[in-house]
Amino acid sequence: MRAWRVEQPGTIDRGPMRYEEAEVPEPGPGELLVRVLACGVCRTDLHVVEGDLPTHRARVVPGHEVVGEVTALGAGSAGEFGIGDRVGIAWLRYTCGQCRYCLRGAENLCPRSRYTGWDADGGYAEYTTVPADFAHPLPKGYSDAELAPLLCAGIIGYRALERAALPSGGRLGIYGFGGSAHIAAQVALARGAQVHVMTRDAVARALALELGASSAQGAADPPPVALDAAILFAPVGDLVPPALEALDRGGILSIAGIHLSDIPVLNYQRHLFQEREIRSVTANTRVDAREFLGFAAEHRLEVTVHPYPLDRADRALADLAHGRFAGAAVLVP
Repeated sequence: MRAWRVEQPGTIDRGPMRYEEAEVPEPGPGELLVRVLACGVCRTDLHVVEGDLPTHRARVVPGHEVVGEVTALGAGSAGEFGIGDRVGIAWLRYTCGQCRYCLRGAENLCPRSRYTGWDADGGYAEYTTVPADFAHPLPKGYSDAELAPLLCAGIIGYRALERAALPSGGRLGIYGFGGSAHIAAQVALARGAQVHVMTRDAVARALALELGASSAQGAADPPPVALDAAILFAPVGDLVPPALEALDRGGILSIAGIHLSDIPVLNYQRHLFQEREIRSVTANTRVDAREFLGFAAEHRLEVTVHPYPLDRADRALADLAHGRFAGAAVLVP
């Protein structure tokens, strides 16, 4: 098979990945072998490739928004999925199930958690594996390319929205409007929220308005109303102060990224007083994934995708890094 590997983490424009021949992996005990039908291109992949996240597996194959077909079963993996089934592979790949975090339903905080495309080879390849317990059934009515971004962009956006604790019919601010944000906005709108988008990209602002946002303005511009909650999707710490200033009393800012540049010094009175809060988002639980994918089955989401052939994964990541598209890039082997 063909696969991309991170040869030496570095700036995407300097070619840190290599596209090469590789052995089709063998599914281990409890695992599924999956033929990749589509793999989303996530900003977390870019952080792995560029070294913003520390190396967990040398020469790892990135990619954790995988839609595929089960082609073989590892020992002891018989259960929900069989050969020929279409499954989804997401970021979270393993948790211990025994620590105090797992036992209280917070498996995303498990100290022994492992991740697809970081700790184990992912979907920038023609085949990959996944533990059967961490594979997901997929909603009908979507193409493979449309489903792929739901498996991280969608799930993480959903968790970020839950962490923001937006009240019913509330006013939500979204900072940055890429693959995750344009899905989370639709979830919020379907729940009756008023959505205001702040992003530097004019094409993304147009997409936000097309999807039903009440307003769209520059990345650090104030929204036209005070916000009950906000989500920061852009990995830009400089946007934290204006997002906090835009919050109404008791508002919560949810930060969705796994990586964020440094946050400037905050002023307590301007940014945090009146019980405004900042909450981070760390990965997701399988419950988050099932809840969100169930929502996607009941509410047809408009997923804006830009297909790339597998052999152009480096170009897809470069285009993501330089903001050359609105929505989500998807690799199609």
